[in-house]
Amino acid sequence: MARFGGLLATDLRDVTSDPAALDSRGWWAVVADFGGGVRCARFGDVRPAPAPAPARWHGPAPEDWTTSLDRAAYLAGVARVREHIADGTVYQVNLCRVLSARLPDPDAADVDALTARLAEGNPAPYAGTVRLPAHGIEVATASPELFLHRNGRTVESGPIKGTGRTTADLTEKDHAENVMIVDLVRNDLGRVCDTGSVTVPGLCVTEEHPGLVHLVSTVRGELAPDAGWPELLAATFPPGSVTGAPKGSALRIIDELERAPRGPYCGGIGWVDADRGTGELAVGIRTFWIDRDEPGGPALKFGTGAGITWGSDAEDEWAETELKAARLLAIASGTRSESGSSPGRQR
Repeated sequence: MARFGGLLATDLRDVTSDPAALDSRGWWAVVADFGGGVRCARFGDVRPAPAPAPARWHGPAPEDWTTSLDRAAYLAGVARVREHIADGTVYQVNLCRVLSARLPDPDAADVDALTARLAEGNPAPYAGTVRLPAHGIEVATASPELFLHRNGRTVESGPIKGTGRTTADLTEKDHAENVMIVDLVRNDLGRVCDTGSVTVPGLCVTEEHPGLVHLVSTVRGELAPDAGWPELLAATFPPGSVTGAPKGSALRIIDELERAPRGPYCGGIGWVDADRGTGELAVGIRTFWIDRDEPGGPALKFGTGAGITWGSDAEDEWAETELKAARLLAIASGTRSESGSSPGRQR
C-alpha cells in the first residue's frame, strides 16, 4: 500500500525499476534510494482516505539508537570537508549520519502506524507511506521538502537550505548556502527544460515547521518536448540540497566520509499519476525506513545531516543534525522530548 496527499493506494498491480513507466499509465508510488536505485509501484485502487488515526506503534527505546558517525567522527568530517573547500574541490557538502535501532517487535512493526504517529506529532506537507515488504520497501516520511512537482510540462523544485529553532537563528551563512543550492537546482532543471524557461519565483522564504524553521526557495521550468520522467530524474537526482555543489565532487566526498548507505534518506519519495501527467516527489528527509536484513536483526533507521560550507562551525553543524532528529526520534520511540538533544549520540 501507499498513502500520500489524502489518497490511499491499494491493489498492487506492478513493480518496476524503470522510471519510463511513470510516463505510461496508472497511479504509481515511487521510492528512489540516494544511491540511485528506484522502485515504482502501480496500484489499481486509489481513493481519498482520511489521515490515518493515531495508531499503536511500538518503537525502539530512546537509548537503543546508535549513529553511523558519532560526534567526534562528525566533527572530523566537517574539518575534512573544509579542507576540500580550501583546495577548491567543492563549495558545499551535505554531511549525513544514519541512526539505527533494533525493532522490539519486528513482526508487528507497521510503517503506516508510524506515519500516523508522525502525522499527529510532526505534520509535514509531503508526509506519506510506501509499504512493499516483498520488495524490501517500508518507508514512513514526514518530509517538509519538495524535490519535484510536475503538472504536465511544468516542473518545480523547492530546495531547503538553512535551519534554526527560530527565524532569529538563521544566519548569512544559511542564506548564502540556500542561494548556492538554488543555482545548482537551476542548472539541473536547465538540462531538461526549454531554454530560458527556468525561473526562481521564490528565494530564501522562511517556513515554519514543528520545532524549527527553514529557508525555502522555489525553482520552476518547462520540460523540453523530448524530456519525460527518466530524463528529469537523470538530470536532477540526487537532490542538490542533500548533496552539495558541485554535485559530482560533493558525491565523491560523501562516499569518502560517510560510513553507512543513506537508503531512501535523501532520495525521492512520492507519487506519480501518469494518466493525468502529474506527480510529486519529496526529498527523503525526516524519513524512517525498516531494514529487515540488518545483521543484528530488523531495525528502524533514520537519517540526519547538515550542509557544510567554509563558514561552518563544526559544533554548530553537529547541533543542527541533533535538532533535526530530536523531535522525530522522540515520536518514533514513544516519547516527546523537546530538548533539542536526540538519541543516537554514540555508537
